[in-house]
Amino acid sequence: MEDKKEYTTTQEQLARFAKALGHPARIAILHFLSKQQTCYFGDIHEELPIAKATVSQHLKELKEAGLIQGRVEAPKVRYCINKDNWRLARELLKAFFDQCVCKSGECC
Repeated sequence: MEDKKEYTTTQEQLARFAKALGHPARIAILHFLSKQQTCYFGDIHEELPIAKATVSQHLKELKEAGLIQGRVEAPKVRYCINKDNWRLARELLKAFFDQCVCKSGECC
């Protein structure tokens, strides 16, 4: 039986970030939050042309990926960018895209 290689921690983390970035609504949420110190759920909902329940699902995905963080201030929830993971995502994505050996334009 052939041994299968495991994915590296870096590959798994990069995939989590990429999945979280894989929807335009989540990009819009991150774009909005990146310009704020913090904001409440209602502020985010007002910026997007989608239902509150859908916004909640997207916030959940972003939070699970670690790109944002939320703090309950009953009855509201305050969200902001997770600065440490924001930097990590930038570094991992840059390293991933910089690794291509096809820089001369002569690839397939």
